[in-house]
Amino acid sequence: MTAVAQPAAPAPQDAPRRTRLRPGGRRRPLNPGRLLAWAVLLLFLLVTIAPFLWMLRTALSNNRSLFTEPNSPLPVDFTWGPLQRVFGTASTEEAQAEGGSGASLHFWVYLRNSLIVSTLITVGQVFFSACAAYAFARLSWPGRDKVFFVFLTALMVPPVFTMLPNFVLIKELGLLNTYPGIVAPFFFMTPFAVFFLRQFFLGINRELEEAAMIDGAGYYRIFFRIILPASSAPLATLGILTFINAWNEYFWPNLVGQKDGVRVLTVALSAFRTATPNTGPDWAGLMAAALVAAVPTMLVFLAFGRKIINSIQFTGVK
Repeated sequence: MTAVAQPAAPAPQDAPRRTRLRPGGRRRPLNPGRLLAWAVLLLFLLVTIAPFLWMLRTALSNNRSLFTEPNSPLPVDFTWGPLQRVFGTASTEEAQAEGGSGASLHFWVYLRNSLIVSTLITVGQVFFSACAAYAFARLSWPGRDKVFFVFLTALMVPPVFTMLPNFVLIKELGLLNTYPGIVAPFFFMTPFAVFFLRQFFLGINRELEEAAMIDGAGYYRIFFRIILPASSAPLATLGILTFINAWNEYFWPNLVGQKDGVRVLTVALSAFRTATPNTGPDWAGLMAAALVAAVPTMLVFLAFGRKIINSIQFTGVK
């Protein structure tokens, strides 16, 4: 028998397409609570940014005309003179004409000193803190937890209490007005840095270390070949935070580093403040110098701010 071809069934009608919304595509309705939250955030933002805007406004003002319009949000008699005085490109006559003292600020020397001091402190503190954190997190030795508890109590000791003993020690060692004298108190581990890295090291999978020990690796090789590479994010975060703190340090460098050869930028601002003309302080030049001194740390935080926040919130290795 010849098979009779059945007529093709009509194609089913396409079901009506459903509109798919991407996650977060729908806006939440504004309610009084959200409006209040946004208002509070904007208020905190304005309070945070206002000092920097005022600093910028003062740094671009003529120092002689600065107090003629004290409430003006814009630069008074706009000029690049304060920045030129900071960078040393303005002559004495030009500086005095705008209310400056005419004193030279060896900006590039002080910038070099700040870079050297901050870099040495960052490298030393991150490395030695990592070593101490590994010993507290991974090595077993008598009294480890008790020593760690005592070590953490140092967080409750104000730094001013150790300032005088450190100064006497640096003076007896003959390290006043030297880079080692400025760096020494911050070069080794700090309680916060050790605690921060220890918490991360505790989350690293122990199977990695056990496998390395089976292959014959010792503690030093495990530390340098496994622990440190796996901890690049928190190490980078700690390095950034340490660099910013070292860059902004004032009291100790001012105490032991008064000579121009080792004077850091934050201390130089104080020296620039004391070199005032007869008419009054050079507030425009001082704000310009403070603005320039703050730029490196601001750039570092803008570039690595997300990494800092993510690493601080991070509690282990996934």
